[in-house]
Amino acid sequence: MTSTAETPADRLVLEAVGFSLSTLPADARIAIAFSGGVDSSVLLDAAVRVAGASRCLALHVHHGLSAHADAWLAHCEAFARERGVEFAAERVEVSRDAGVSVEAAARDARYRALDEMCASRGVATLWLAQHADDQAETVLLQLLRGAGLAGLAAMAPEYLPAGASATRVRPLLHLLRAQLEQYASERALHWIDDESNADTRYARNALRHEVTPALAVHFPGFRDALARTAAHAASAQRLLDALARIDMDDASRDEGRALSHDALLALDDDRALNLMRYWMRTLGLVAASSARLGDALRQLREIGAAGEGHGLRIDHAGHALRSYRGLVYWEAGDSSEPADETALAARAVSELAWQRESIWRLPQWRGTFIFADAGVAPGDPDTIPASVLQRAVLSARSRSGGERMRTSEARNAPSRTLKNLFQERGIPAWKRDVPLLYIGDDLLFVPLLGVNRAALPEQVDEGDSHVKIIWREDLLIA
Repeated sequence: MTSTAETPADRLVLEAVGFSLSTLPADARIAIAFSGGVDSSVLLDAAVRVAGASRCLALHVHHGLSAHADAWLAHCEAFARERGVEFAAERVEVSRDAGVSVEAAARDARYRALDEMCASRGVATLWLAQHADDQAETVLLQLLRGAGLAGLAAMAPEYLPAGASATRVRPLLHLLRAQLEQYASERALHWIDDESNADTRYARNALRHEVTPALAVHFPGFRDALARTAAHAASAQRLLDALARIDMDDASRDEGRALSHDALLALDDDRALNLMRYWMRTLGLVAASSARLGDALRQLREIGAAGEGHGLRIDHAGHALRSYRGLVYWEAGDSSEPADETALAARAVSELAWQRESIWRLPQWRGTFIFADAGVAPGDPDTIPASVLQRAVLSARSRSGGERMRTSEARNAPSRTLKNLFQERGIPAWKRDVPLLYIGDDLLFVPLLGVNRAALPEQVDEGDSHVKIIWREDLLIA
């Protein structure tokens, strides 16, 4: 489905959209992030004209930050329906935590919702309506914030964020805001004017309304110059990432969730900091300031690879940097909490009246309990009589702290805390977030530690069949 271009703005927009479309398979569907503003209205309208309505999906995120949010949702749905485009919307809660800007929190919530909507509909391409003015403003903001190369690289024309299901594409990135507004006027499009866009208390709005107009007068080509700066920064960042991947191959432990303390400290400061930035991105953590990372590296060097990092006081994005038995890792929680007593997020309790099921799937834990038949006279001491599993309801619970178990078969052996057992076996804190299996009110089994012998009866019928309990994380399930 195509349309004849009649004006310069019309031609430029359709050509940009057509180029992005040409890189996709002929039957690929395209999701368009649709706020209802002029930019996304132009993108959706042009996408329908070039690709056809059946290939387009309009996705709207309702932030609830404006009194007009419900009206905007209705407008967006009507706009999409008029063009025969499937429409979907998601309501999100925007964090108001201290120290986090509303802009940043809304952006994070928006992208999470967009990616979830793409994933649930099997759409692998998400088109965003940012343009050349947005790119210039982003580079300026990052310069003023003292950002590194990753920040100056600003917005890529196309990229797949870590953990995302849909590739994000910006077909209009080389077009000016004025060209999009001209297209919208010529097509008689109706769009939303978000009142917050005029509030110059927000840094981006201040640049847009007060700084870039002055730059346009004295430096007419500033947008192209800033776009080149972003491209140069992106190229340099790719080289730094390539170096970080080389260092990561040597320093990575536990599938990238930890770094070798020795390997990290063997690098000079610049290279070590580059590795830490790259590692944090692979973990999905937001970027830390140079000052915070520099302080982290200084503290790691002070404690030395042989020491333990209980004295580390580096908190970032809801995590604390830890050093444990030669490994460096990020642990959920605050550094004021002891490393061995991780504050684990409580999950909903799951219950099962066991009727000899072989598997018990626990989605909230991203894993499965397997109940394997071990026969009547097993040689494995970690098996459990089937009758024990049937004497009460099984429940999977989060750690709350202070739980105890006895791993020894000796009846007079003392019970010990899970904390001590985990430490004794050298299990890092980030691996301890596992479901505890209870039978009634008694702790029965702990992944990585085994059966609580104190929960088993002293006498077992000789003919009683036995079961071996195994905990498998999702990645290990075929």
